[in-house]
Amino acid sequence: MSDQLIRVLSHDKQIRASFAVTTELTKEICLLQQTDPTASVALGRLTTAAALMGSLLKGDQRLGLTIEGNGPLKKLQAETDAHGVVRATIKVPQCHLPPVDGHFDVSGAIGKAGFLHVTKDLGMKEPYQGMVQLVTSEIGEDIAHYFSTSEQTPTSIALGVLLDRSAHIAASGGYFIQAMPDCDEKVLASLDSHLANLPPISSLIREGLSPIELAQQVLNDSHFKLQDTVDLEFKCNCSRRHVLSMLAGFPGEELEALSQREEDTEITCEYCKTNYRFTPAELSHIAQGKNSA
Repeated sequence: MSDQLIRVLSHDKQIRASFAVTTELTKEICLLQQTDPTASVALGRLTTAAALMGSLLKGDQRLGLTIEGNGPLKKLQAETDAHGVVRATIKVPQCHLPPVDGHFDVSGAIGKAGFLHVTKDLGMKEPYQGMVQLVTSEIGEDIAHYFSTSEQTPTSIALGVLLDRSAHIAASGGYFIQAMPDCDEKVLASLDSHLANLPPISSLIREGLSPIELAQQVLNDSHFKLQDTVDLEFKCNCSRRHVLSMLAGFPGEELEALSQREEDTEITCEYCKTNYRFTPAELSHIAQGKNSA
C-alpha cells in the first residue's frame, strides 16, 4: 500500500486536519541517508512533518524545514511541494546515542539548543522565512511552537516512527490538527482530552490503519469532510544542469584550482546521493566563462 496523506475539515468548519502514513517514504530516505536508529527516528519525524505541512500548499508552492541544533546530528532538512513529493537529508547520520528510559534520545541527538527554520516559496518575489528556537528538540512540539508563535494558530501535531528489531522503519506517520478562526474553546478542550488518551500514532499505523481510519480514530469518529487525498513519494529534483549552475557560482580561483587536479571532481547530491562527475576540462571551461564575463 502506497503512502498517502489526506486533508479533512470538520462539518462545523471549526477544525482542519491532515493525516499521513509515511512508512515507505521514511524507509527509503533513511536507507539513502544510512541513518542509525536514533537518527532514523529523528529524520522520520521531520520527513512526516514536512509532508503534513505540505498539505497547506497549493499549485507550485514549496516548503522546507531545517533543524539545526548543538547535538551530534548537527542539521536535518526536509522539503516538500503541494503534490506529495518529499525529500530529506541529515548532516551526521550516525549519532550512536543509547536510548533513554526505553526511548530513542531524539532531543539529545538534535541538541537542547538550536533553531527550527521554516521556508515557504509561495510564488512571491522572496520566499517567506520563519525561525523559532527549539523548545524540546522532539520536533513535533517545536513545530507546534512555531505555529503558535509565528502564525498564531493553535496546532496539535503528532509524529511517530517505529523501528523493527533490525532497526529498520516499521511504521511512520502522523497528524496535524489546527483550529479554524472562531473555533469554540470547548471543542478544543474536548479534542485535547481525547488525544491525551490515544495510543502512540506509530502503533496505530503499525496496526495497519489508513489515513482515513486514523482520522476517524483521532477525531473520535466526529463527522468530517474529506477534502483531498495525495499520494506521497520520495523524489529528488537534482540534475547535472543544477549542479553545473551551482559550480558556476563558485569563486573563479576555486574553479581554477579544481581544474588543475588530475582526477575528476565528484559532487554528490545530499538528498538522493547521486554522484555527478566533472572533468578538469569541464571545470576549466566554467572558470574561463566566469573570467570572461
